[in-house]
Amino acid sequence: MSENIGMGACCLSGVIQSGRPSGRVETIGGLQTYVAEPESHSKAKSIVFLTDLFGWELPNVRLLADEYARAGFYAYIPDILFGDSVPIDYLQNIEPPLKAQENLSLVDKAKNAAVVPTILGPWMVKHREAVTRPLVDGFINTVRMIPGTNTIGAIGFCFGGRYAILQAHGRSMDGDGSSIGGVNAAYACHPSMISIPGDFEAVTKPLSIAIGSKDSMTGVDSAGKIKDVLDAKDNVPHEIQIYEDQVHGFTLRGDWSSERDKKAMDDAEKQGIAWFEKYLS
Repeated sequence: MSENIGMGACCLSGVIQSGRPSGRVETIGGLQTYVAEPESHSKAKSIVFLTDLFGWELPNVRLLADEYARAGFYAYIPDILFGDSVPIDYLQNIEPPLKAQENLSLVDKAKNAAVVPTILGPWMVKHREAVTRPLVDGFINTVRMIPGTNTIGAIGFCFGGRYAILQAHGRSMDGDGSSIGGVNAAYACHPSMISIPGDFEAVTKPLSIAIGSKDSMTGVDSAGKIKDVLDAKDNVPHEIQIYEDQVHGFTLRGDWSSERDKKAMDDAEKQGIAWFEKYLS
């Protein structure tokens, strides 16, 4: 039996991180793109960041790309939402920080639950797979043609997590018979909108996954089903790490003021860097 996982209020929760991103903005493949370079300026090991619904301008994802650049990767964050990311204000207005949520009344929680469908429903129609996947495929094709690029990884969060998984299917063919998309390795952080087993049966490239034990969308039960599908693949490296007491979105929108949450974010970052160091060599 297949399982389809959607999006919910937890996709709109989290905290904005402090700090100033150190990269720059370019237009690559027709998309506005945040670029973070390693000290060596080498593009040999490139990573494409596929964002959640808050998009490429969220400080958190840019700061994380800077960390990957410090680890030696050439990092790109393309605007795969084409200027239509969900406003950052919704992190506070729809779903306040996780600590504040604990103090919400039932009435306030009901109000939040009623507002979320009015945001996510129309947004998901505009950013359905038929729209988003060609943008991702096209961007990865463009990166592949940049001189100095050797291997490419994809890291995705929530909405973007599924597209990282799809890129781990390897290169596919478009209607003209040309090869499109596909990466050498992928890392999906609390992916949403996934189909189990469908999205995982076609995986042919190394895939790492990070999931919180309290993720209300892609939780421990879903992780077990994903593991069963991937374990049946003898020659495809894979791993699934479960982070205790972490919720959906924790790798990107966790609370740095919480020692527990900050450690989980740091460990998830180390998980991705170690994966790409091994499979983008």
